[in-house]
Amino acid sequence: MPRPSKLDPQEIDARLQNLPGWTTQNGSLHRHFQFDTFVEAFGFMARVALLAEKMDHHPDWSNVYNRVMINLNTHDAGGITELDFELAGRINALLS
Repeated sequence: MPRPSKLDPQEIDARLQNLPGWTTQNGSLHRHFQFDTFVEAFGFMARVALLAEKMDHHPDWSNVYNRVMINLNTHDAGGITELDFELAGRINALLS
């Protein structure tokens, strides 16, 4: 299956309107999550990892205690693609 192509800045801005909590930062979709405990943050990361593996699209992320920072971009496309928006939407759905 071919990888999606890089989206232009106007398309990214338009799509962000329908993706609560996400912004762009350094050429990636970016979101910061905060949980009550480390266990909740780690559990969230485990659920995201399963989604990412199924999509074969893995986040650039970090975790410090109860905080998780996620950056999404498609490296082989050189920027943000539909694939990043799809994963971000699925991540948001985990929280609803």
